[in-house]
Amino acid sequence: MTGQQLTSLEEAIALLLERADPVTEREIVTLAESLGRILAEDQYVPADVPPADNSGVDGYAVCASDLEAGHALAVSARIPAGQAPAAMEPGTAVRLFTGSEIPDGADAVVMQEHVKVTDAGIVIQTEVSAGQNIRRRGQDLCAGDVALARGSRIRPQEMGVLASLGTPQVPVWRRLRVAILNTGDELVDPGTALKPGQIYNSNRFTLLGLLAQAGCDVALCETLRDTREATRATLVRAAAEADLIITSGGVSVGEEDHVRAVLEESGGLSLWRLAIKPGKPLAFGEMDGTPVLGLPGNPASVLVTFLMVGLPYLRKRQGVAAYQIRGEQLPAGFTVASTSVRREFVRARKVRDGQQVTVAAYPNQSSGMLSSACWADGLAVMPEHTTVSPGDMITYYSFAELLG
Repeated sequence: MTGQQLTSLEEAIALLLERADPVTEREIVTLAESLGRILAEDQYVPADVPPADNSGVDGYAVCASDLEAGHALAVSARIPAGQAPAAMEPGTAVRLFTGSEIPDGADAVVMQEHVKVTDAGIVIQTEVSAGQNIRRRGQDLCAGDVALARGSRIRPQEMGVLASLGTPQVPVWRRLRVAILNTGDELVDPGTALKPGQIYNSNRFTLLGLLAQAGCDVALCETLRDTREATRATLVRAAAEADLIITSGGVSVGEEDHVRAVLEESGGLSLWRLAIKPGKPLAFGEMDGTPVLGLPGNPASVLVTFLMVGLPYLRKRQGVAAYQIRGEQLPAGFTVASTSVRREFVRARKVRDGQQVTVAAYPNQSSGMLSSACWADGLAVMPEHTTVSPGDMITYYSFAELLG
């Protein structure tokens, strides 16, 4: 591949998704272990949730049509939550609590704050209508419905829904196994004293964190030696152990950028050079049938390309049914004049001034400035050939949404 033509972000993602074969092996995990996993089967509702009409407040159950203004109602029973009620005696009230089942004969619940307790009973001090403060049987989920669809990613709220169905174990797709390979003889691990010409390997730990948040297992994590032979040997070994290989560095045009060259030699390079900034030198190919996503070597480029290109691919491989990031339309609080053919992803954060929310950009957008991503809480999109001025509406993606 000559690599002279830049590929648009949309074309690159479409190519990757076309080649993203989801995992097919299932596992059964306990509900407590299911956070972040992907459902392998639809989850049906075995019984209505809630299973009976119940009170939404602490108060008194009454029959609305029996009430008379200023008239005291005797309290005939007390129903704690979790206790099956007997039918309410006509012309009386029943003391109950949030979650208490509604007794037959009652059609409304009056909050205790709106009730005066007297020796003769209770006097209701508000208007009462049938159905008020009652949570109806099945109002959350109805028996037979699909509560959660196959391909759903399990968040804390999905764990709660599964618990409400009485589900103790959950069928999920197995985790994707990913190999991380960083390139560069200059890289050393934290904890080692730096020698002249050396730097600490930040990309390894950025990728470890990103993959952990994405719900992947790391099958291998190594630094490639800067020789063609060592690069090929490690790629072959990683291909045998992982579902996906992610490299950082080694895909540009330098004499020591061996990852791209090895993929080209093996006939496995299908994408190189994107029309985005940062992140132009990005490659996608395969080694011995295992996909290889070659990210740039600059630290900020690793973060941006993983989030904008790698994650859509990963989510489909994981079995996620639908992965879509919508972003927000917000006014810019900065100026960027671009004549570039590359779409720029600016490390940025939202700033509130009274009722107005704008997007502020970090002043130095160098691809080597990873600390800018700690200052930022997301990425603002600068379209190709566009001048952005304060007040112009731009698309903003929060890190929380991208990784959520």
